[in-house]
Amino acid sequence: MAKTRLALLSGGISSEREVSLNSGKQVFDALDKGKYEITRYDPKTDLTKLVNEAGNIDAALIILHGPFGEDGTVQGLLDLLDIPYQGAGVLGSSVAMNKLTSKRLYQGADIPTPAFLSFSKNQTIDLNQCIDLLFLPIVVKPACAGSSVGMTIVKEKQDLNAAIDTAFEHDDTLIMEQYIKGIELTCGVLGNEDLEAMPVIEIIPGKNHEFFDYKAKYVAGETEEICPARIDDKITQRVQQLAVKAHETLFLKGYSRTDMILRDDELFVLETNTIPGMTATSLYPQSAQVAGYSFSALLDKLILLSIEEHENTRLRRSK
Repeated sequence: MAKTRLALLSGGISSEREVSLNSGKQVFDALDKGKYEITRYDPKTDLTKLVNEAGNIDAALIILHGPFGEDGTVQGLLDLLDIPYQGAGVLGSSVAMNKLTSKRLYQGADIPTPAFLSFSKNQTIDLNQCIDLLFLPIVVKPACAGSSVGMTIVKEKQDLNAAIDTAFEHDDTLIMEQYIKGIELTCGVLGNEDLEAMPVIEIIPGKNHEFFDYKAKYVAGETEEICPARIDDKITQRVQQLAVKAHETLFLKGYSRTDMILRDDELFVLETNTIPGMTATSLYPQSAQVAGYSFSALLDKLILLSIEEHENTRLRRSK
């Protein structure tokens, strides 16, 4: 049986380049070499090579995070090249990458999300009005960035301007969001039409981390992750329902992971990730392992889903 010719994309040009390269290496190591003939591409240097070799590629795994990888740009290129790829298409990728757009869609779908305000660089921000509406602490973050890059929890008014400057270093639009103190949870979804909610993970950042920030995410030992989460069955079911609803609301395919906060018995959806971290110990593979998917089997499933979805989207091409 012929091997599937697989393009593995990692690296890229976002601030999450190093994480992507590490994930790409671990994905390469986990892929079954008996099933796949794998060629690695780094979009920072290899886009011309990818275009030239497109006719010899059966499917692609996009292991890119942040802008120019998770936001629909690479997905659009692969669509033009007629290459199947895992996860959301251009629309879902773009929508989910933009936290402001996501939150507006959450609201329209009655998905609970913390109260927020948004501002662009050319706007004057009335700090007193922001505090009156959202109260302190306030979460300040760029609208389009991943892995909590550029995010600050502000407890005092005098620290707001510095947090605003930090957010604007990463995007021209920022979000100020009501801070919800509670239990951090995340839940994955797997599938195209028939969606499977993964076991819920409870995230406990180390004592040196006020929230699940970049270092807490990617430095070993900085965070405790418990799967299944220590919550009752009723809340677990509600978390899984919200994860599926967020996935559908943002027009996603293949897989996703939605982050939430549980305060008392109330859940708040924070954001949805279209390309979750994909090292063997990342949150999504951890959850999939509990659901019965080894890391290698999970990758196989994502590739099969990508080819299945590609057949549907090819209907849009001219005959």
